[in-house]
Amino acid sequence: MKLSTTIIAGAAALGLAACGGGSSYSSARAVPTTPVLFATGPIYSACRSGGRDQASRARCGCVQAVANQSLSSADQSRGAGFFSNPQQAQEVRVSDRSTDERFWRRWKDYSDSAARQCT
Repeated sequence: MKLSTTIIAGAAALGLAACGGGSSYSSARAVPTTPVLFATGPIYSACRSGGRDQASRARCGCVQAVANQSLSSADQSRGAGFFSNPQQAQEVRVSDRSTDERFWRRWKDYSDSAARQCT
């Protein structure tokens, strides 16, 4: 009878340990982690080939991940051209065409979001 009580007590102790329940005191502080955004695609490629000092693999991957969350693939392809031809971006920005104006609003929202999340 004593052996079965010991086995049950041992199994209960192992079960509690596996649950991760602990005391309110911990000698190590938990460090909150922020997910790292990274993706590849047309924005990533254009960013990396743009020749800017700040165009690290991590930063370009982040701006691509933000683009994936907020821009269509057509918008991404169109905007990727801005990295090699900034004049093209200026032409779209000042255009009176309604399609350009809508695109520019989406691009501006995307770039503001990428600046917040990737710096």
